[in-house]
Amino acid sequence: MDNKINYQLQLDEIIRRLDGKKPRLLLHSCCAPCSSYCLEYLKDFFDITLFFYNPNISSEQEWEKRLNELKRLVKEMCLDIAIVCPPYDSQEFLDKVKGFENCPEGGDRCGICYALRLQKACDYAEENSYDYFCSTLSISPHKNAQKLNSIGEALANGKNVKHLPNDFKKKGGYLRSIQLSKEHNLYRQDFCGCIYSQRSE
Repeated sequence: MDNKINYQLQLDEIIRRLDGKKPRLLLHSCCAPCSSYCLEYLKDFFDITLFFYNPNISSEQEWEKRLNELKRLVKEMCLDIAIVCPPYDSQEFLDKVKGFENCPEGGDRCGICYALRLQKACDYAEENSYDYFCSTLSISPHKNAQKLNSIGEALANGKNVKHLPNDFKKKGGYLRSIQLSKEHNLYRQDFCGCIYSQRSE
C-alpha cells in the first residue's frame, strides 16, 4: 500500500488560499539549476528570500561557483530577490555525518545533510519573522521528497514559522528546470556536492 503524501497538492492548496497575499518565504537553495523552476513557480505567490547554506559542498571553489551561478540566475530572471549566504564551513557537514561516510547515496547520511540545512533555514526564518521556509532540494529525482518534508515539518513543530510543503519535481518541475538551465546556460554539477557523493559517481 502506497502511503506517500502528495506534498505538491498541499502546496497547491496553500497557494489557492492565499487570495492575493504574498507571505514571506525563506527558500533554501542548493544551486541555480534547482532554483530556476522553483523561483519561476513561486515568485508570483510569495515574497521570496533565497538562503544559500550548503556546507556539504566539497570545496570552497565549488561552493563559490554555485553561488555565483545563483546570483547570475536571479539577475537574468530580473527578480528583486535577496540571497542570504552564511559563510562556507564544510566542517559543519563533516562533523554531522561522522560515522556515516560509507552510507549509500539517499541513505542516512543524506537524511542528516537534509536536516542540517533545513535546521539552519528554519532557525533563520523564525529569527527573521518569515511565514514559511522550505528547500529547492525536492526538485531532484534523486532527493526523497517524503523525507525532506517530514524533516521540515518536524523542525517547524512548535516554532513561529511554518514549513511549506513541496515536491517541486511534480508538474514537470524537474524537466522545466533542465529547460531553464539550458536557456540561461547554467552550470549543472554532476554530483550533489559532498565528497562522498562525488566518490560514488
